[in-house]
Amino acid sequence: MSLGLKRGTVQLEPHDKQWDEAAIQTIKILKSILGDDAIDIQHIGSTAIPAIKAKPIIDIAVGVTDFDRIISYNEQLQKEGIFYRGSDVEHQLLYVMGDMESDTRTHHIHIVKWNGIEWKNYIHFRDYLNANENVALCYQKLKEELESKYADDRVAYTNGKQDMIDTILNDQ
Repeated sequence: MSLGLKRGTVQLEPHDKQWDEAAIQTIKILKSILGDDAIDIQHIGSTAIPAIKAKPIIDIAVGVTDFDRIISYNEQLQKEGIFYRGSDVEHQLLYVMGDMESDTRTHHIHIVKWNGIEWKNYIHFRDYLNANENVALCYQKLKEELESKYADDRVAYTNGKQDMIDTILNDQ
C-alpha cells in the first residue's frame, strides 16, 4: 500500500482497498483516546471513494461538541503519532500523521463540530460521490487536470477543486 505524500505536493493514485483498513485502524485509536468527546468519526475524502483516484493521504472527520476538550488530549494523541497542526481553516482543528522529519503526511484528521456545516459537507460529499459514479469520475478528471498543473502546489490544486465541490454540495 502506498500511503503518504510530501507536504505541499500532489500525486494521485488508483484506489487502494488498504486505505479503508488504515482508516479503520486510525479511527479505533482516535476512539480509544477521545472516548465520548468524539461523537462520530468517519473516513472521508477521496480515499473513501473507491471509484476514483486519490492522493494517498487518509482524511478522517471527527465530530465533536467542544474543541477545547479535544485539545486537552494533544499529549496522548502525540504519543500515538497524531500531531496537532493548528486551526488555519475556520471552524476546524487539524491533526496530522506521518513522518514529520521528512515532512510526509499519511493522514489528515479534521476535528469539526458534529452535525455542523463542515461535518455535513464532508459526509454528504463523500456519500454523493459514492452514489453517483459519473459525477465522481468528472471530479477525478478535474483532479487529474489540476495534478498535471499543480504537482508541487497543493494549495492551488485544492483551490482548483473548490468550485466543483461547492456545486455538488449546493445541488443536494
